[in-house]
Amino acid sequence: MAISVDDVYKTVLFILNKEQRGYMPPAEFNRIATHVQREIFEGYFQYENKQYRLPDNESEYSDRSKSVDEKISALKRLSGSLTKTSNYFEQPNDFYKLGTVIYTDPKSNQIEVQRIQENDLLYVNMSPLTKPSLTHPIYTYRDNKIYVHSGATDVASNSISISYLKDPADVVWSYWVDDNSGGYIYNDGGAQPPNTTGPVPPTGSVNFELHEVEQTEIIIKILMYAGVIIRDPQIVQTASQLDQQETIQENS
Repeated sequence: MAISVDDVYKTVLFILNKEQRGYMPPAEFNRIATHVQREIFEGYFQYENKQYRLPDNESEYSDRSKSVDEKISALKRLSGSLTKTSNYFEQPNDFYKLGTVIYTDPKSNQIEVQRIQENDLLYVNMSPLTKPSLTHPIYTYRDNKIYVHSGATDVASNSISISYLKDPADVVWSYWVDDNSGGYIYNDGGAQPPNTTGPVPPTGSVNFELHEVEQTEIIIKILMYAGVIIRDPQIVQTASQLDQQETIQENS
């Protein structure tokens, strides 16, 4: 379930207003919210790398890894067939990180395509035991392009699909402008309200794409950045303390 951009924005505004800490306009919120989402998302991979360097503690490591994997799963995707250009397959427009490459043969059997390094391709092709075929395809990966090798037979353009992590879309709180009051009315994708101008931005609202358990973390981090923007060290300190508490609880 996506995290509602409207819920997050209203919560941030409520806290800022309650503490009399200023106001965050929609354009500023959208910029900060997108940055925060990216920061949290990329933090998953930094966390995984850190775990690999820690001494073995199988039960503890497993629990934490599952927690991170559960969060990442919100952005896992399985593509349809990829577009083939020249001798390589193009990734989806929202691609972030490659998972598994899958070949579907003429009988609709699905085969996982094994990846090799480009400098190993010559040696692989020299041996009858390792030479690629349609029953044992391989691929190389260069400049974000997927090159599938299957021996003498060409791989059909609609036969390759992938599992991948999508790149989180920019967060957008889109709104209508009330012509009478000048206030903002959230654009939830419905019909334009009477006596309004907009929508702004015209592309419409886009929710956060992180796992729903991250909603509190998102709000805390946005408040931290809000404190910097309105030059209020107290709100920065409070948000930082909340963020540290969240981190401690997550790692305990």
